[in-house]
Amino acid sequence: MDKNQPINIILDRDGVINLDSDEYVKSPDEWLPIDSSIQAIALLHKAGHRIFVATNQSGIGRGYYTTNILHEMHQKMHSIIHQAGGKITDIAFCPHAPEDNCACRKPKAGLLKDLAIRNSIDLKKALVIGDSLRDLQAADKVGANAFLVLTGRGKKTQRDNPSPPYKIYKNLYDASQAILS
Repeated sequence: MDKNQPINIILDRDGVINLDSDEYVKSPDEWLPIDSSIQAIALLHKAGHRIFVATNQSGIGRGYYTTNILHEMHQKMHSIIHQAGGKITDIAFCPHAPEDNCACRKPKAGLLKDLAIRNSIDLKKALVIGDSLRDLQAADKVGANAFLVLTGRGKKTQRDNPSPPYKIYKNLYDASQAILS
């Protein structure tokens, strides 16, 4: 990656931007940002990078919440990020349960390809940041660079995959500092 060129950065949502939950994040009230992540997105945006979100949302397919509730959560996210001076350019989400065997659920690359088509992203020059192995595997499938963050499920991902071939950062803020340096 050329640090002088704007980068298309694709983030996982739960565990990277907001706190994750084993019981699923099911409402705007349960959607709680990781403060340093909001600041990181604002800094990256202000530096000219485009920020996207690719997120598995199987809670829809499992009947825990609706697509409308998901949109309300995303409105809250957009508002908080905007207030900090940042911007999410586009969001792709998979509403399917794992057993649906769709093409979009990470570790498959459908969400990344969808964002690429809609936003003219060269995925081979993009950066994917996630907290789970499936985020990183989706990046691998399209030739994108990938960073692992240790928030959310990141520590478990690192523990289960010793010496992964990815750069590892404490959180999205630390990853953003590496990108901006």
